[in-house]
Amino acid sequence: MTSPESHRDQAAATGQAHADFRHSYSKDKAQLARRLSRIEGQVRGIARMIEREEYCVDILQQTAALRAAVDALAILVLEDHVQGCVRTAAERGEADVYVEEVLDVVRRTLGRPIRGSARAT
Repeated sequence: MTSPESHRDQAAATGQAHADFRHSYSKDKAQLARRLSRIEGQVRGIARMIEREEYCVDILQQTAALRAAVDALAILVLEDHVQGCVRTAAERGEADVYVEEVLDVVRRTLGRPIRGSARAT
């Protein structure tokens, strides 16, 4: 288990390293923006369905579609992060912090507990 101080130090080091990177998703920014616009439209559509008191199952189907759209967006950003930022960090010998960061965000996404950065062997 890491102390709060070492976690802050690690986060500060990661923040500085983040500033040195050109975010890998930059090349896909237009595609990500289009997907986000569609997601916004889906949210507005679900709100209209609720306002019109449409059938519950229809609303649930739309929320499932919304979740899938958000997950697809997250996968694109994650792929770009691993292929760009994590790869660059590995080339610089700084991969450990980035790997732990990715694992933590994936665990949170999947609703799994976050382990400390010190791993049990």
